[in-house]
Amino acid sequence: MGRKREQTVPWHPPRERFPGPVSAEKLGEIFSDCYDFERRELVLPGGVRGELVFLDGLTSGKEIAEYVLRPLTEQDRFGGVTTPEQAVQFMMSGRVYGYTVKRRQALAQVVDDLLNGFCAVVFDDAAVAVTFEVRATDKRAIDEPKEEKPMKGSKDVFIEILKVNSMLVRRRLHEPMLRFHQMTVGRRTRTAVTVVYIQGLTDPALVREMRRRLARIDVDGVNSVGAVEHRICDRPGCVFPQLLRTERPDRFAANLLEGRVGLLIDGLPMGLLAPATLVQFMKMPEDDAYHFAVSSVLTVLRFFALLLSLLLPAVYVAVAMYHQEMIPTRLMQTMIQSKQSVPFPTAVEALGMLLAFEILQEAGLRLPATVGQTVSIIGALIVGQSAVEAKVVSPVVVIIVALSGIAGYTTPNTDLAAAVRLWRFLFVLAAACGGFFGMMAAFCVLVCRLCDLESFGADYMYPLSSGSLSELLRGVAHLPPDREKLRWPETNTPNRRKQR
Repeated sequence: MGRKREQTVPWHPPRERFPGPVSAEKLGEIFSDCYDFERRELVLPGGVRGELVFLDGLTSGKEIAEYVLRPLTEQDRFGGVTTPEQAVQFMMSGRVYGYTVKRRQALAQVVDDLLNGFCAVVFDDAAVAVTFEVRATDKRAIDEPKEEKPMKGSKDVFIEILKVNSMLVRRRLHEPMLRFHQMTVGRRTRTAVTVVYIQGLTDPALVREMRRRLARIDVDGVNSVGAVEHRICDRPGCVFPQLLRTERPDRFAANLLEGRVGLLIDGLPMGLLAPATLVQFMKMPEDDAYHFAVSSVLTVLRFFALLLSLLLPAVYVAVAMYHQEMIPTRLMQTMIQSKQSVPFPTAVEALGMLLAFEILQEAGLRLPATVGQTVSIIGALIVGQSAVEAKVVSPVVVIIVALSGIAGYTTPNTDLAAAVRLWRFLFVLAAACGGFFGMMAAFCVLVCRLCDLESFGADYMYPLSSGSLSELLRGVAHLPPDREKLRWPETNTPNRRKQR
């Protein structure tokens, strides 16, 4: 017999899934078989009956007792209350110590509040409820950045609490026009996503486009940044990142001042920024802290290391297999001697060493810190040295792959570095098939692909593709502070001038 087809239950928004007025019994049915759902009968001093409901763990029991139950049971506050409507009016007027108080008449609204750390006082006779924010305050402490290590910048970092992340941005931008527009993404997780921008600096069309793309996301849950990032970027199939991801509030605030729009996602310790260009991925917040000449040299060095990491293995394969006349005589003799006992072709050697390098890197990242360092040392020194002595690979290939890997570590953005690592394999395959002609064909494909890429309407290769020498120099270098007067034009900001 064939397998019985499972019925697909259509999803509806919460207000359609839980229609009807507020009722403590219906709330009990919705959260049935949930050990953390608590109900407590409540009698006000005037004789009005209600029920207190909350989800244990999401709420603070101390705050419920001190700021909700205690005022409700005081005679001088609610002694003269005789009807539920009068009790609700007194609660909303401030006789309960709640800093966030909401009157709810729809069942779906109460369900959302309970899932977001509220407790609810429900009056079944009047089909009304009053919810109080009493979230549990357990959270991870604000630590130092791990990926984007600061040298001369601030040491704080985003955490998993959305309100804390908003506070970190507010601390840096004492700007009344800073806007936080909150949306909900995820059919089941109902994750809060906040669109952050500065009104008057950010292009209104950019903000509308970000909201539109967020509103069309239709997924069960948002448990990773990719659930949002890959669904709002222009080309989800492209491996190059199209949104700037950062864990540092200072970098997030600096890009808001450039006219970009940001995203903060509840439960994720990072922020996203759009539009993003290739040049922005190569910049660091510390570039503004150094002298402009030092920052310019470091930025040019990063671009050179990026090309070195991408092309060096492919150049070696192309020269060794097809263009030996380009190698100096003595170096050629050394390479021939080192490869005499190696049984594999040059392309297989290079691909094998690149694959081994990726495996070692992945193992070092996934294992605990102490064990990961041990694995890296064993793989780099013992296994690499043994492979050379056993004539499995030639020393030149080991040097080429090591230089390429080290050059890749200078890339400030891990998403861009991952894309370069993937294209590195493609370049080696192209060089093995056609030498420099195959490698240049692959390079042309990559350049055309990047030039055709956009990020929220901005040219991904700007200012490298602008055709303006001044814009090109500004992109790969840094101007003196007194000459940095304009914001980047790709954001289409209505106010480009930063200083007079």
